[in-house]
Amino acid sequence: MTTDSSPISPATNPLIVDAPQYIVVEGAIGVGKTSLTRKLADTLGYEMVLERPNENPFLERFYRAPKHNALPTQLYFIFQRIKQLQELKQDDMFSLGRVADFLLEKDYLFAQVTLDDDEFRLYQQVYSNLKIDVPTPDLVIYLQASPDVLMSRVRKRGVKYEADIHPDYLRKLSDAYTAYFHRYVESPLLIVNASEMNFVEREEHYLALVEQIAITRSGRHFFNPLVEAL
Repeated sequence: MTTDSSPISPATNPLIVDAPQYIVVEGAIGVGKTSLTRKLADTLGYEMVLERPNENPFLERFYRAPKHNALPTQLYFIFQRIKQLQELKQDDMFSLGRVADFLLEKDYLFAQVTLDDDEFRLYQQVYSNLKIDVPTPDLVIYLQASPDVLMSRVRKRGVKYEADIHPDYLRKLSDAYTAYFHRYVESPLLIVNASEMNFVEREEHYLALVEQIAITRSGRHFFNPLVEAL
């Protein structure tokens, strides 16, 4: 693993020269996807497409009382995310690269975890009627971490409305992500063990990931930075 902390430039890393045009960073709550999205966008000079959970008026209520607020929370998110991707589709997305911190399909994963059977059947009807021809990522980076690590990071960042997140919820969500990406074939996929990595504060961690992104162009790849360093 490289420990060079100097700025990345076209001369030192091929990612800058030949980066995928549309990159999506995904993973469960607390794994660090938005922080990595921001850093990649800064490195590449790309536009960011970020989730906007703070705009969801039902989210805080959901964390306090999941059973009573899951459906409106989920419906708000699906409408919001589709609107964002419709705007992306309407733009000339190839004129400027993008890095996003969500796939539309994540909404379905959350719905499976949060909704009861009747609510989920209703959600499925809404989802099937609203789903659009969304742009396909050139690369998906799936950040994976244990539920205990996710819980620790959620607590550390101290977002007020996340204070009521229960460890069991993160565990179920983590399992749903694992199952989904086990069968994911729509884009090149880079699965990263992010449990011990800090891509924002540890430049050597970030550079190691950037080097891996630069050589990931097709298929499914696994990147365990701690193993790579041995």
